[in-house]
Amino acid sequence: MSSISLTAIKCVHSLDKESKCDKCEVICPTDAIRVTGKPLPVINTASCIGCGACDAICPNEALYLDNFKPRDFLVEFVDDKSSLISCHKNVPCIAALSVEYIISLAIFKKEIILDMGHCDDCSISHKCKTQILKNYEEAIYLLSAMENKSDIRLENICFECDETQDNQESNRRDFFNSITLGNVAKGNSAFEKEFKKATNELVEHTLEKEDIALLKKKVIPQKRKILFTAIKRVERPSQFHVVDANEVSFTSQKLLNKESCTACQMCYRLCPTGALTSDLMNSKIDFDPFLCVKCSICHDVCESDAITLSPAYNIKEFFEPIVQNLISFNVRRCDECNMIFSTSKEEKICSRCKEEGIKSSS
Repeated sequence: MSSISLTAIKCVHSLDKESKCDKCEVICPTDAIRVTGKPLPVINTASCIGCGACDAICPNEALYLDNFKPRDFLVEFVDDKSSLISCHKNVPCIAALSVEYIISLAIFKKEIILDMGHCDDCSISHKCKTQILKNYEEAIYLLSAMENKSDIRLENICFECDETQDNQESNRRDFFNSITLGNVAKGNSAFEKEFKKATNELVEHTLEKEDIALLKKKVIPQKRKILFTAIKRVERPSQFHVVDANEVSFTSQKLLNKESCTACQMCYRLCPTGALTSDLMNSKIDFDPFLCVKCSICHDVCESDAITLSPAYNIKEFFEPIVQNLISFNVRRCDECNMIFSTSKEEKICSRCKEEGIKSSS
């Protein structure tokens, strides 16, 4: 059985400890993940059943299964003659596939069938089936908006493979038999994973020293790269439709209140993918909707609530991504400390000197 792991530096909580993101905890059908009370999510590996739903819903791909990689599955599935996706055939659970992967699979294959036949008798259907249906509806909605005729169907096929359980038991026996002096290091790593699965404890995660520098690195998730590659293969729609932003879970368009923005720089410095950027002088904030993963970290760190979500999303961003300028700043030297600072107003002293002035006067 597969188990879930966390790449700490990819989790938005590593960038902002006050982040409100709890998608992995909400979706977990066995309550194996806890977000509240710790700097980073904690995982009870013994409770994890390896469904992969948390991996799929994580905006920045911080969570991953040890023996199922959606990208590898996509490559193999596209070459497969069959269009069937089933938890008893080729995925741990259909919920392990994000909306982006479902859309990409549909575009590449022209037709995919999601086998829902096992859901009603499944112990995790109360969470996973609901998520599968949401992903399906969103994928259909967006493909329709793109005027793409790829077909996604839900069918109660109840695919069965008699060898599934036998293979799982065989793999577990092979694991123990394979630990020899020749591969002891590899065996120790695997043994640690098996031990965690058998230990009913919450595993805490921390950032190591070498991770701190990597936090500044902007990385685009694999599922977004795959979606971008898939969209390049489809015909442009006759017109670019504008859809309800509430129906799009994995990206967004943003609005910025220029009167409220304080030029604090936090939003684009913490954006994990580089969807929000500036220049060397910090004279502006630009936004690329196609790189946004809707992690909400920019909203969480904006103390003035200057950044908000647009109520609509233009499908044009899928086909002609355009970097939008949200605001431009005046860059000047502070009359008090002579440091360069950015402001959207006609201020002559920086925010730090202003704050110090307020403190001294009080």
